[in-house]
Order: sequence, then C-alpha cells, then structure tokens
Amino acid sequence: MSKPIFPIEIYCKGCNTLLYKYDKEGAGSLVKCFVNRITQNNTQGDCRCPKCGTRFARPSQIMNRPIHKIIGGKVYTKGHCPK
Repeated sequence: MSKPIFPIEIYCKGCNTLLYKYDKEGAGSLVKCFVNRITQNNTQGDCRCPKCGTRFARPSQIMNRPIHKIIGGKVYTKGHCPK
C-alpha cells in the first residue's frame, strides 16, 4: 500500500518567503525534499532563501535520486495530510 501524496508549501522561517511548492508523501515531518517532486521552485536551486539568503537545506542523494535535506528550524510548511 502506497503512502498518500499531497501538496504543501515550504516557507523560510526567517522572512516568510515561499520557497517551494512540493508534493509530500506520507504524514511525517519534513526532513527531505526529492527534487523531482518540487512543483514550484522560487529559489535559484542553491538551497538558499532568495530574499534573506538563509541556507535552509543541503543538496544530497538517496539511491541516486537528488534530494534537498532540510536544516531543522529553517523552514515551516503549510498544507495538510489527508486522513
């Protein structure tokens, strides 16, 4: 059985700028973003907020898939998991 996928918005905690719109899988906290699931990217692709310059994630890979590992306390999300 697959986990539900639902849209969320990811914002910079420092200046409230919308960073990504992302299709999240599952109900857990946001730890990583698979690059192919980012539906709207308002950054320059460098894992920094375009407004205040805060680094909110680090580029990495899981099983040869590019991801952005979210740095704790740098972002907040809006959206919800369907029950």
